[in-house]
Amino acid sequence: MSDTPASTWPAPTPSGEVNGTLRLPGSKSLTNRYLVLAALAEAPSRLRAPLLSRDTTLMAQALRRLGVGIETGQQDGQPVWVVTPAALRGEQRIDCGLAGTVMRFLPPLAALATGGVTFDGDPHARNRPMRPILDALRSLGVDIEDEGAGTLPFTVQGKGSVRGGPVRLDASASSQFVSALLLSGARYDAGVTIQHDGPPLPSLPHIAMTVETLREAGALVDDTEADTWRVAPGSLSGLEVDVEPDLSNAAPFLAAALVTGGRVELPGWPQRTTQAGDEIRDILDAMGADVVLDQHGLTVAGGGGVNGIDIDLHDASELTPVVAAIAALADSPSVIRGVAHIRGHETDRLAALATELGAIGADVRETEDGLHIRPRPLTGGRFHTYADHRMVMAAAVLALAVPGIDVEDPATVRKTLPEFVDLWTALVTPADSRP
Repeated sequence: MSDTPASTWPAPTPSGEVNGTLRLPGSKSLTNRYLVLAALAEAPSRLRAPLLSRDTTLMAQALRRLGVGIETGQQDGQPVWVVTPAALRGEQRIDCGLAGTVMRFLPPLAALATGGVTFDGDPHARNRPMRPILDALRSLGVDIEDEGAGTLPFTVQGKGSVRGGPVRLDASASSQFVSALLLSGARYDAGVTIQHDGPPLPSLPHIAMTVETLREAGALVDDTEADTWRVAPGSLSGLEVDVEPDLSNAAPFLAAALVTGGRVELPGWPQRTTQAGDEIRDILDAMGADVVLDQHGLTVAGGGGVNGIDIDLHDASELTPVVAAIAALADSPSVIRGVAHIRGHETDRLAALATELGAIGADVRETEDGLHIRPRPLTGGRFHTYADHRMVMAAAVLALAVPGIDVEDPATVRKTLPEFVDLWTALVTPADSRP
């Protein structure tokens, strides 16, 4: 993304079909999981093609403060991080920004440091639920000071070790609570056995991703029993990994093909993945796109219009903003269900989508766990983004068919895809047709 400061971005409206090929940076979810595991490993790790964004930079900075060595470099034109583990030191302050992976993945790791580690972040980060992971750590013998708030800021009093063992928690607000304990659990004296006790877990693919990355690092994980995960105590191996492209960040680019009747190719799309964003293939197919995955990558083509959809996005809730934007441009109503938990994400995403889509003319009704969207003629205007990167992406999709959408605070995409505006402009408005 350009460094030129701007409070709004006039999202481009193409003059015709959007056609193009692009490569996307690595997955935020995988990058931050690999960083935590590399910090706890017995030997150095090399992470090739990690995502360089605000969330991953905050994770790297936090680990450096705790004593971990992280060097940056390049290989074949791609970024490389070399992570050298070290004894974890306390008496540090960690800036979580608005990154759920930082504020949730690192407290279990900080409990292995020696001394207090204080966590805080952006103002809205203090609204994000943290009590389940804090109470779980307390049940494992970790001292935590949070004045009873169950949110940021709080201090983990690390003692150099954690006894580990069984723990029950309600992780229905975020699967990250389970992943957080799993990632550090192999380093606990007795490992950890986590039992979810509550409503259905959201984003189960993200827990599967955590389990797979743990196994890559040599951990013994038993996930054969529903709502229960066991990590045996033991050492973790250094990693040599290529980070997959971020499939959730791909959603708006692929949507451009469907909405405009064009064709977009993304080389390097994995044949097998634990990323929840892979569900975008089936979603776009159901909404009228021609979707092909082969050895070269993923190709999405439009041309037959945009269909409404009735879908449960419980396991891929990060796709909700982009899917809602496509639905507002469809030729029939849509229902999005199973995503009540995204009220606790960067913002209350359901309320934000209902407000902003309604402001440009869509008929949107919030439900207890989703949205009902009835397409109507839309008009341009200011699209507020609430410091939420996915809202910027949703606005860009709407502008494909609605001229005059000014996107507030486009720089918030630095959270997961700093290059978004530049990549989007290059795809949607080819150089020979720009002013």
